[in-house]
Amino acid sequence: MYEYLISHEKHILKLLESENNNCDWSNIKQYHQKQIEFMQHERLVHLLVTLFFGLFLMISFGITVMHPHFAFLLLDIFMMMLLVPYIIHYFRLENGVQRWYKLSNQIEEN
Repeated sequence: MYEYLISHEKHILKLLESENNNCDWSNIKQYHQKQIEFMQHERLVHLLVTLFFGLFLMISFGITVMHPHFAFLLLDIFMMMLLVPYIIHYFRLENGVQRWYKLSNQIEEN
């Protein structure tokens, strides 16, 4: 998904930097807004997954503290290894959509 975000951003930046003023900016804006809607949905889904994974990690960690056992510790480590990439991915999505908002403003100016 992140590659798609970067690809679309490069495409819009290329259009904005081009000297060609014959572009149909209303269609470009409409297309870009639709892409923003898709990414907002994706961002919401990843936020929920990340939050639930964080909640499950905290519950698992609490169980590990109350009932120390090697299997619980392994579960905590495994869940932490999954949570960190989720956080990184969500961070990228969030920042990418924020950049797209700025691109939308630039499209509006044209």
